[in-house]
Parts: sequence; structure tokens; C-alpha cells
Amino acid sequence: MHTWKFNFLFFSPLLFFVSLISIIQMAESARPAAPSSAVHIIYTELPQDEEPVAYHMRLLSNVVGSEEMAKEALLYSYKNAASGFSATLTPEQVTEMSKQPGVLQVVRSRTLQLHAGLGRLH
Repeated sequence: MHTWKFNFLFFSPLLFFVSLISIIQMAESARPAAPSSAVHIIYTELPQDEEPVAYHMRLLSNVVGSEEMAKEALLYSYKNAASGFSATLTPEQVTEMSKQPGVLQVVRSRTLQLHAGLGRLH
């Protein structure tokens, strides 16, 4: 009887700590990952001696590391009403893009929902 009580007293805290460590590890692995990238609109100066799309690709290549990666990140080039482009960027790339010469502003894109109900129009 005495050895059973000794074993229980010895293994009970050990079992508690092993369980606690397992729970902490499961909680950390279940934690949702931070969003790695999001769509941003990059407003730029109007390029003088370069086509807008080539200018946008050059700026984006400087930030993402290669022309191939820039092609994947580029979503749209704005050429008429405004000079700029939309691209998928990480937070670090947003910071770097903001420092590029010719970049006026970097804004995270938002999707707005139109009201589709039959509410009163006044």
C-alpha cells in the first residue's frame, strides 16, 4: 500500500506537467496563422519615359525579388484615371514598396458590399 501511494505522489505531478505541455503545444499549433499577404493598391507617379505596365512591373520586381514573382503578384495596372497598380503583398513588402521612388501611397484594398435589400430610398 505504501509503494502505491509513493508511486501516485511521484507520477501525478509528472503526468500533470506532461499533459500541460501537450495542451500548450496543441494550442500553439491550432492558432490561426497571421495573414501572410493581402491585395494592395499602389498609387504611383505617372511614368515619363516608360510604359505604365513596364514601370509597375519594375517597381514590383524591386520589392518581391524577381520579374517572375512580380508577374504572380501583379493583379491589375491602372493607366487611365490614375497611375498605379494592384498587387498581392506581404506586410514587409508593403513597407518596402512605400520606400520606392515614385510610389505615392500604398493602400490595402477593401471589398465593399452593396445593399441589395428592398429598403426605402430616401
